[in-house]
Amino acid sequence: QVQLEESGGGSVQAGDSLTLSCASSGRTSSTYGWAWFRQAPKKGREFVAFISASGRSEYYADSVKGRFTISRDNADNTVYLQMNTLKSEDTAVYFCAAGPRSLQYFDPAVYSFWGQGTQVIVSS
Repeated sequence: QVQLEESGGGSVQAGDSLTLSCASSGRTSSTYGWAWFRQAPKKGREFVAFISASGRSEYYADSVKGRFTISRDNADNTVYLQMNTLKSEDTAVYFCAAGPRSLQYFDPAVYSFWGQGTQVIVSS
């Protein structure tokens, strides 16, 4: 059984940085892509970033491009989201997800495994 656990959330000021981590316990396929999504109050789950199984492909939502960086450590089965220059609109619960290779990397439905989420609050 695969379980994902996010950490690193917190309350920060606008302009600050945070790094989120997502650790996987249990065996995840080496062909799985990983992604971060977020959900703000009263809003749907929003795609943030994706990294392919090989780590060679990365995709970002326009709203975070240039500010966020996704990375992965396959040896430790851990994925990171480095978030810089945070804005109040980045406030949300952030979820990591893992799943088989798919062109629809931005669609939550293609992911098999999800973490419980970590809260990020950015005050202006």
